[in-house]
Amino acid sequence: MDFTHYKKGTAAVWAGESDRTFEGATTTPIVNSVTFAYDDLDRWYEVATGKADGFIYSRNNNPTVRALEEKIRILEGAEAATSFATGMGGISNTLFSLLGPGKRVVSIKDTYGGTSKLFLEFLPHYKVDVKLCNTSDHEELESEIGRGCDLLYLETPTNPTLKIVDIKRLATVAKKVGAIVVVDNTFATPLNQNPLKLGADLVVHSATKFLCGHSDAMGGLLCGKKELVEKVFRFREINGASLQADAAYMIARGMKTLELRIERQNTSALTIAKFLKAHNNVSDVFYPGLTTHPGHAIAREQMSGFGGIMSFSLLGGYEKVKEFLPRLNLVHLAASLGSVNTLAGPPKTTSHVELSDTQRNLLGIPESLIRYSVGIENVEDLLNDLDSALASL
Repeated sequence: MDFTHYKKGTAAVWAGESDRTFEGATTTPIVNSVTFAYDDLDRWYEVATGKADGFIYSRNNNPTVRALEEKIRILEGAEAATSFATGMGGISNTLFSLLGPGKRVVSIKDTYGGTSKLFLEFLPHYKVDVKLCNTSDHEELESEIGRGCDLLYLETPTNPTLKIVDIKRLATVAKKVGAIVVVDNTFATPLNQNPLKLGADLVVHSATKFLCGHSDAMGGLLCGKKELVEKVFRFREINGASLQADAAYMIARGMKTLELRIERQNTSALTIAKFLKAHNNVSDVFYPGLTTHPGHAIAREQMSGFGGIMSFSLLGGYEKVKEFLPRLNLVHLAASLGSVNTLAGPPKTTSHVELSDTQRNLLGIPESLIRYSVGIENVEDLLNDLDSALASL
């Protein structure tokens, strides 16, 4: 059944799962079989060589996993999709399958810490020319793209300072030099932003975060142009970073409530950001939904909602962060985001734990920063929790 013409909330529930695959089951089952049998050798060969649809071995693909891939394909409006064991598996497989010695990648300085590690250490080791630009300087990005670019990698909103990058503007420049445009859409989700409609070729997600939504399964997803997705799939197929059926089931189940969760988190995050912005113990609030945010105008143009993530800095530096965070009651101090539970922590223990203090400073990440991932709790309770902890400083 074609779900491309349905609203996203409906597609999140039904896409990839409309076929009752086992005795009329209304929920896609967890198919934990490693291998799949064929009585007809000719049919087996056709499936094995990609000439016919089917399953051979779960490192390549799996019925439960395929249902999840179809779900993200529909939500992002993509030609094809594939999956990975983790979000970083998706990012690293994409970059290593599309780049090589002599290739040039242009990106921004404000990417997720693991992604930054790829740009700063791993890709240069393989003779890939990496140019990281000041995130908010679109002129610099355009200039570097014009000097030669095989792949443009963007993340927006960025982790953890919520900077906004103009996808359409930069994708237009990238296309002029024949560059592939990849966008990490983890923070926004397909409910708030669709980079493919803005000119991107590929969209990557850490499905562990908002898509799963319950902090109980890990996975990565990639979707976009069929030719490019298939190239990445062939790389992943051999290096083995495959998503397991159990995790795919959990992520797909979480995605059925994606619209409900994102609507709640969008609303709560904006309310909390406004509260923090006015508080005397808070020096800065980073949330694109605020009209004072430098990227607000771009965000309003390319996003339908501003997301459930924000960050803010406390007056008094890291010592105040250590004093403040344990006083929150309705927060897990943990290194993830996008859950039904509110999660919080400083970049040095969460998004950029892989980097040194000096590297974080060079990326413009202050030690006084706290990343706050809004859950689905009642917003008044979250506000009271924050107010009480701030008042005690």
